[in-house]
Amino acid sequence: MKVLVYGSGVIGCYLAHVLCAAGSDVTLLARGQWKEELQRNGLRIRHHLQRKTTLDHPRVIGGIEEDDAYDAVFAVMPYNKMRAILEGLAAIHSPVVVLVGNNMSPAAMQRQILKYSVCEKQVLFGFQATAGKRDHEKGMLICERAGVGAMDIGGLHSLPDSDTKTKLETMFNGSGYKLSWQPDMEAYLICHLAAVLPICYLAYACHGDLAGSTGKQRKLMRMASREAYAMLKAQGIPILPEGDDRYYASGIKGAVMKFLYFGMAKWKTAGDLIACEHCRNAFEEMEMLDGDFEKVLARRPGFPMPNWRELKAQMPGWDAIRKQYARGNMK
Repeated sequence: MKVLVYGSGVIGCYLAHVLCAAGSDVTLLARGQWKEELQRNGLRIRHHLQRKTTLDHPRVIGGIEEDDAYDAVFAVMPYNKMRAILEGLAAIHSPVVVLVGNNMSPAAMQRQILKYSVCEKQVLFGFQATAGKRDHEKGMLICERAGVGAMDIGGLHSLPDSDTKTKLETMFNGSGYKLSWQPDMEAYLICHLAAVLPICYLAYACHGDLAGSTGKQRKLMRMASREAYAMLKAQGIPILPEGDDRYYASGIKGAVMKFLYFGMAKWKTAGDLIACEHCRNAFEEMEMLDGDFEKVLARRPGFPMPNWRELKAQMPGWDAIRKQYARGNMK
């Protein structure tokens, strides 16, 4: 099958790697210097935990041509940049477009794609838990992942039809990569921020390095997420993936999350690849996500969230973060 991955960051490139491994005909859209490196050297990924390096040769392009057609398009862009490509996605001849990544405006984005689409389309949303960074000196990506990888995927408030599910699953056949179908991706994406934003707040509070965090701060981070999940439940928002809120309660799942947070802080390389690198380089996206999540919090202004507020107060303001991490100012 012919697949376009629109975006060549860590998540998009790993997705392209998996699709190549499954035997799909993969096109990767990239820009600038990175596009030239990919065209010259191929897609090289250093898989940190797995201690191996892979090399793939997807077709690399810098823009969409009018006669390009694909069985599916995976758009993998930061939230603050996704809106700028929506009309371009609508112009691509493909029956399925999957917007991958953090997204607090999925309904509006779906409407815009369908409004301008040149053909009948299904718009789906996905989230892939992959992290890492580009290493331009070595001409490769450093990727942090658990297992082969997976994507939580579904429609805005429904599952796609069986034919679409089968088509997408066929694209990954033989790779070991799993598609986990979710019934309400709008709820999923809101819930995801209940887990992610406290990590972001603590990373900024520790000057971009979780290794500088204390046990008390990491407990505050877990408690902040617990409050956020409780607030979402109080609003009637379903918790997806189902049971994820239990990772922030007592019991076995809570102990697992406590251990993972400890590992992110004490194993500096992993903590950087999983969280801190993204916070440092994607501060504009994180600021926009934080602002949109605050609008969700405002729906229940009296709901008690003392840990969330205390943790957020420990980080610098967004003006200071922009000055610190803007290109050329990063430490």
